[in-house]
This record gives sequence, structure tokens and C-alpha cells, in this order.
Amino acid sequence: MAISELQLPAGVNGCAHGDAGQLAEALAQRVAAALRQALAERGQATLVVSGGRSPVAFFEALAQQALPWAQVLVSLADERWVPVNHAASNEALVRRHLLRGAAADARFLSLYQVAGSHEQAAELADAAVAEMADIDVLVLGMGDDGHTASLFPGSAHLRQALQADCPRRVLAMLAPSEPTQRLTLTLPVLARARLPLLAIQGQAKLNTLSAALLPGEIVELPIRAFLHSPLEIHWCP
Repeated sequence: MAISELQLPAGVNGCAHGDAGQLAEALAQRVAAALRQALAERGQATLVVSGGRSPVAFFEALAQQALPWAQVLVSLADERWVPVNHAASNEALVRRHLLRGAAADARFLSLYQVAGSHEQAAELADAAVAEMADIDVLVLGMGDDGHTASLFPGSAHLRQALQADCPRRVLAMLAPSEPTQRLTLTLPVLARARLPLLAIQGQAKLNTLSAALLPGEIVELPIRAFLHSPLEIHWCP
């Protein structure tokens, strides 16, 4: 199966790339162009990215793009509730691979909060995100289980996080496959992104995407909440 064989909804575009390096470079150029447009229109831009291992090459390619980075706010779609010096921290990943060189001038809005409990951390993160403007560019990933951000199937707060009128910007979540506590932006915040992008690699994730395009409950495959215009999907084998 190739991405060109999928029956994508109207307004959703699928782009195939030869390998991970080509995907990273193309995605970096697309994100940079969209940020330049936002800067031209509003004088500032907001970029929200996802963590994990897959985005490293993209982050490094984006850091090389010529942008007035001081006018860009960068944040995360989700975060593990671990200190920034922890190996699993998404913030550490972004700081190490994206916020370097000229891109170090960008302002970073952290989701991680020091708190007495997971829920208290989510409440503090919710307050911090209140200052963030609507997202100009959102870069999502997707797991083989159909999760995106930290919207995991089976997580206790998933239905609340996926409500279109959810009053919270950030909720505490758990990844069923690992004990790490998570913080995630909720659907209303993510859905307002002017340009949502989904970057996936490999046949397994393409198969998951194909399944998500079939009718079914959003809570079964949360990526379904984003499979509508104006999404761009970037894929490589």
C-alpha cells in the first residue's frame, strides 16, 4: 500500500517521500514557509511540535531554515511529566535538536511543571498555555495504536480531551504501554491550528492510518479527530 492509494477526505493532502531524510527536509521547508507567511500576516508565529525519536532529523533541518526566530513561539503538543534533564523529556529533545544556532532565539513555552501531583502539573500547564496564541503550524506524529500527541486509546481522560468544547487546554494522560505520566494539549487547542501536518514513517503506520480512515469511534483511533481539511500528511517508507 502507498499513501496515494488511500481514500483521503476532501481537503486532506498526502505527500510521499523517498526516505526519512527527504521527509525531514521537505517538512522543514513546508513548516518554514508557513511560519514566514504567519509572520508576514501577524508579525509573530506559533509552532507546536511533537516529541519522540522520529522528529530529530526534521528538527535539525528546521533549525537550518532562515527565519526571524525571535518572533517565533515554540511549544509541544504533549510532554512526559519528567524533569527537563530526563532522557525522556520532549522539551530536552527540542532544545537539543531544534533550538540551536539561530533558532535558539525562538521563545519556548514549556508544558512541564514542577508540582506535587500529575493533576496539579496539568493544571499549571493549562494556565501556562493560556498565553499561547492560536497555533500557526502544528506538527503531529502518530503511533501504531492510532494515538497522536498523548491522546492514547484507553487513557482515562481521553473522552474529555477529545471533546470539541473541552474547557481545559492541557490534561493529565497516561500511556497504556508505559507507566510514564503525560501532559497533552486537548483537541480544541490542537484543532485550531491553521496548518496541521502529520508526519509518519513505515508501512505499519500507513496501515493504521488506513484503518483510521474507515468509520469508527474516535476514541478507538484518536488520530481520526484530525483527518479532515486542511491536514497535510507526509509519509515515507
